[in-house]
Amino acid sequence: MTEVVGRDKVRWGIMGTGWIASQFARDLEHAGNAVKAAVGSRTAGSAEKFAAEYGFARAYGSYDEMLQDPEVDIIYVATPHPVHKENVMACLEAGKAVLCEKPFTMNTRQLEQLVETARDRNLFLMEGMWTRFLPPIAQARAWIAEGRIGEVRLLQADFGFRVGWEPEGRLLNPDLGGGALLDAGVYPISFASMIFGEQPQHVWSTANIGETGVDEQFSVLLSYSEGRSASLSAAIRLNLSNEAVIYGTEGKIRLPLFLAGKEAYLHVNGQDEPEKFTDDRTCIGYAFEAEEAGRCILEGRTESNTIRLDESLEIMKLMDTIRGQWGLRYKSE
Repeated sequence: MTEVVGRDKVRWGIMGTGWIASQFARDLEHAGNAVKAAVGSRTAGSAEKFAAEYGFARAYGSYDEMLQDPEVDIIYVATPHPVHKENVMACLEAGKAVLCEKPFTMNTRQLEQLVETARDRNLFLMEGMWTRFLPPIAQARAWIAEGRIGEVRLLQADFGFRVGWEPEGRLLNPDLGGGALLDAGVYPISFASMIFGEQPQHVWSTANIGETGVDEQFSVLLSYSEGRSASLSAAIRLNLSNEAVIYGTEGKIRLPLFLAGKEAYLHVNGQDEPEKFTDDRTCIGYAFEAEEAGRCILEGRTESNTIRLDESLEIMKLMDTIRGQWGLRYKSE
């Protein structure tokens, strides 16, 4: 990888030109240490259109061409789930740092191979769990660290939306890694890992496997050391509350629309009114993870302390365990 330590900006390439790529590209405007260097697509026309719309310097009609560009430091992988492993591996083998959109891979075995390669080559690699870097969630972590709600004992979190009935669409198609677990469930599951700082000792889950063969909704109960627990749900055919509530012995923290919300509420026992935190950001929120990845690279670090690779591996193992209880396997495995 090109030497970046000592510079003040990192040069980004984006692999893929779909919806999530456009969201991330738009937010790079708000990342102070980012330069929009290149975009790669499977067709030149798609890449050129994307580059023109979002202000990237160069457009490539293949991923391989972009990976050969010496003016690209890091790649944001925004391709479909089943090809994440293949695409991230290609980036690493080309000497590029990587921020990979969640879910990292389809299973633990695939992720282990990527982590091993990144570590062998001393390259930065991070899962794109963008919500961890949002100011309201950072504030919630600060309140917990300050002991404002006492000992955390219980978490309730869910994320669900109702997608239209399109059996061939990505979310309902098992060939494309569809289903609630990888697309929606990874958010509350990762959130629980962040809150408790460890993986659960026991896992109980149930799911509704729809007629296309994907999990349309699921619920999971996780038990941790010292009697702590998390109750999580996710869905792609149900609109859920999309809220997280962290309960402690001295109060609770409520995060409305916890994935992308701009507010956090601290309720301390005995106080009539909650303390409110409001985020006045003008970006969607992807800029925060982009800036973190940039900081790590500019400082010569290969991992982010906010979501380390070992934790991403443990989260993937947990998701494998959960769907193992349903007897669900992905066709790409």
